[in-house]
Amino acid sequence: MWLSHLTGEQKETMLRLAHNVIVSDGLLDPNEEGMLEAFRREMGVSSDFQIEYLELAGIEAVFSERKERLIVLMNLCKLSYADGAFEIEEECLINEIRKAFDVSEAQFVILQGWIKRMMSLEAEGAALLELS
Repeated sequence: MWLSHLTGEQKETMLRLAHNVIVSDGLLDPNEEGMLEAFRREMGVSSDFQIEYLELAGIEAVFSERKERLIVLMNLCKLSYADGAFEIEEECLINEIRKAFDVSEAQFVILQGWIKRMMSLEAEGAALLELS
């Protein structure tokens, strides 16, 4: 969602952050891997780009604008729900990113609620179209 608004460096960093979220719980879920590839396609990042672990130190400098930070948090939350569960490891990692991005806990709760509602509507639409 809205990943095309990011710069080239931000897109690559976003993919690395998404990779961090996927591997944080030690489980590689096909839904998460599929969403990571959807992120790559939405951002137009080459399949040759190697996604690797990213240290969080200084991450706020890459995403200096509030809009960019919220786009990243929204997509990471959506990714964390892709396997049906927001695991504690994913929650801790995203919370670290939230703090680095200077997003309050109250704002983050609102963001998470919106993501859950959006994903529910997407699932309902897929069912209506018999895609699931």
